Amino acid sequence: MHHQYKLMPQKTAIVILNWNGKELLERFLPSVIKFKDDNSEIIIADNYSTDDSVSFLKATYPQLRLILNDKNYGFAEGYNLALKQIETEYYILLNSDIEVTANWAKGIIDFMEQNPDVAVCQPRIRSYREPELFEYAGACGGYIDKLGYPFCRGRLFQSIEKDHGQYNDIREIFWASGACFFIRAKLFHQAGGFDGDFFAHMEEIDLCWRLKNMGHRVFVYPDSIIYHVGGATLDKMSPRKTFLNFRNNLSLIYKNIPGDKLHSVLFKRVFLDMLAAFSFIFSGGFRHFGAVISAYYAFYKSLKKIRYKRKAIPHHMSVAFIVNLL
Repeated sequence: MHHQYKLMPQKTAIVILNWNGKELLERFLPSVIKFKDDNSEIIIADNYSTDDSVSFLKATYPQLRLILNDKNYGFAEGYNLALKQIETEYYILLNSDIEVTANWAKGIIDFMEQNPDVAVCQPRIRSYREPELFEYAGACGGYIDKLGYPFCRGRLFQSIEKDHGQYNDIREIFWASGACFFIRAKLFHQAGGFDGDFFAHMEEIDLCWRLKNMGHRVFVYPDSIIYHVGGATLDKMSPRKTFLNFRNNLSLIYKNIPGDKLHSVLFKRVFLDMLAAFSFIFSGGFRHFGAVISAYYAFYKSLKKIRYKRKAIPHHMSVAFIVNLL
C-alpha cells in the first residue's frame, strides 16, 4: 500500500517582483540564493516583462518557482496576485535591486517568532552605491508626521544620514519599507493586501497603517543589513514618480487619518502641495508641476471609491500616536 505524503510548504517565501529587470536579477539574485536558508523558498513573480527576464530565469535558475502575471499590474497589485498563489507562514517581499548579507532573513524571522504581535518587520537598509549611507527607501524604519508626510530614521526629505550606529536598536516604527518587507502571510490577506489602486509607492505605508489599526505592530531589526540600489524601476527625477507619490499620499491620508483630523490635515496639505508644485516651476521642472496637478485631479476623481475604502477601516489609532512616535 502506497502512502502519498504532501510536501509541506517552506516556512518563508522570498518573493521578488520583476519587471524588465534581467540585469538586476543577474547581478543580485546570486546573493539571495547564496544566503538562503533551508526554511525559505525563492519565488520570482514576473509582471509581464518585455525583456528576456523570463527566458533568462528558466535557463539559469530552473529550480526557482516562477509566477507569471498577464500584464504589468504595478508593485501593489502585482504582489497581491502573486501572493494569492503562495502558501507559507511568512512573506519576504524583496526588490530585485538588493544585495543581501549573511543571516539577513533568519534574525528577523526568529524575532517575529518570539514576538507574535509583530506583523511586519524590515532590516537596516543601506545604499548599495554608497554603503556607509542609509538608503532613501526605508533607511532604518519609517515614520509619518501629523500632516501625513512619510520620513525615516536616517532620511528626512532628501537628506540621507551616514550610518554610524545611531539606530542600532530594535524598535517599533510606523511603516516598513516595501524594498524588503517581512510580513506574516495570514495577516497580509486578513488586512486585504496592498491597495491595488496605488500601483506603486506608499502601498506599504497604507498596509502598515491598516495593520496598526487592527492592533498589530511594525518593527525594524537593524542587526539584519541589506544594500539597496533604489530608483531602479522609476528614477527619482521621473514625473510619473512625482504623480504617484502625491496622488498616493493623498489617498493614504484620506483612507487612514481619524475623522476629527482629516479635513484640517487635507486643507493644510493642499496649501503645502501647491507650494511644492510651484517650486518645481522655479527649478525648471514643468513636467513635475503638471504631475502634481494631475495627482490632485486623479485623487478627486476617485474620491468616492477612496471614501468607500475609508469606511471599511477601523480608525482606532489617533493622530497623537503618530506624533508620539516622532
